Amino acid sequence: GPGLKVISTLSVGFDHLALDEIKKRGIRVGYTPDVLTDATAELSVALLLSACRRLPEAAEQVKSGGWTTWKPLWMCGYGLSDSTVGIIGLGRIGQAVARRLKPFGVRKFLYTGTGPKPESAAEFGAEFVPLVRLAEESDFVVVTCALTPATQGMCNKDFFARMKKSSVFVNTSRGAVVNQEDLYDALANGQIAAAGLDVTTPEPLPTDHPLLSLKNCVILPHIGSATYATRSTMAVLAAKNLLAGLRGEPMPHELKL
Repeated sequence: GPGLKVISTLSVGFDHLALDEIKKRGIRVGYTPDVLTDATAELSVALLLSACRRLPEAAEQVKSGGWTTWKPLWMCGYGLSDSTVGIIGLGRIGQAVARRLKPFGVRKFLYTGTGPKPESAAEFGAEFVPLVRLAEESDFVVVTCALTPATQGMCNKDFFARMKKSSVFVNTSRGAVVNQEDLYDALANGQIAAAGLDVTTPEPLPTDHPLLSLKNCVILPHIGSATYATRSTMAVLAAKNLLAGLRGEPMPHELKL
């Protein structure tokens, strides 16, 4: 409405806001970075492990009677030890993911983004590379970037075609960073090994969506920040942002437009 002064969003992402219009009207925006970093990074690691070690598929086999005599290669997946992990967007969450993956024995970290971040990358010995090289060399690709015009549809047919057949793709950023038709083709044709998604387009994903028919795709209902403690902290911060904004005071976390 015309009287809108402040927007307070319960998220770190702000791609759902019409920022040009907001800026033009001088509306202030509060958001909730930092407080959800650890929870989202944990979920990213859980999703990666679920996809690469085929956990939902394996659990289903136990229920359906597919678990019979021991077979050496049954339900084999791919491990993190001695692997190369590519992170798209080495921001707060990307760094927190790398920090958690490093003890698994990852051999090398690659990252891409708007530019090199030597201070952030130093902790992991991560190398800044073009997107194409990240796709070609990574055993695991983890997407933790913001959704912007530059990142929209970035993980597409060309990107998946460059990935290894044994590689695993994980997205916990925003669904629109991925071209879902292209991802479906890559997974269905064995172009890549598996995918784990916490975000889709649209949300919720229709239950008859082609991606849900695939065994090698794990899809979660956007629960990156969903721990009791984190959601509670987010709610308090969003309320504090809103109240500070209405009082014309500095917000604990204001989006600088």
